[in-house]
Amino acid sequence: MKTKLIALVLSVIGTFTTFQAVAHHSFAAEFDRDVPVELTGIVIKIDWTNPHGYIFLEVENDAGDYDEWGFEMGSPTALSRRGWTRNSLPVGTEVTISGTRARDGSLKANAQSVLLTETCTRMFAGSSQKDFDENDVVANECED
Repeated sequence: MKTKLIALVLSVIGTFTTFQAVAHHSFAAEFDRDVPVELTGIVIKIDWTNPHGYIFLEVENDAGDYDEWGFEMGSPTALSRRGWTRNSLPVGTEVTISGTRARDGSLKANAQSVLLTETCTRMFAGSSQKDFDENDVVANECED
């Protein structure tokens, strides 16, 4: 009986450990640092979840249609350390997001910074790109 109980406990621990290991990825495995993106659009959804938060934008393409882009950010804890709250970016807000495009060519990117168009406020998104330095980004580049 003890053997079955130990096997069950180890199986449960193994299952949850595997899910955690699969849940996270390296930046380089998913994003191509040599393909930067900067897109302006309207926030249509925000996921404030672990291990990464996401911003979803509606972005007009060259044909005049709209595409939905997903931007991966840092964890909610990392974002809150940078001044974010759940209410920092309401749905319907126009923003410009700078980041790095997904390797698979999908409409997904790793966000580095988010510029709120109306207030010209730049917030950093907790990028996992190793060579990204928030200090290298101009804090306020809006025109008067």
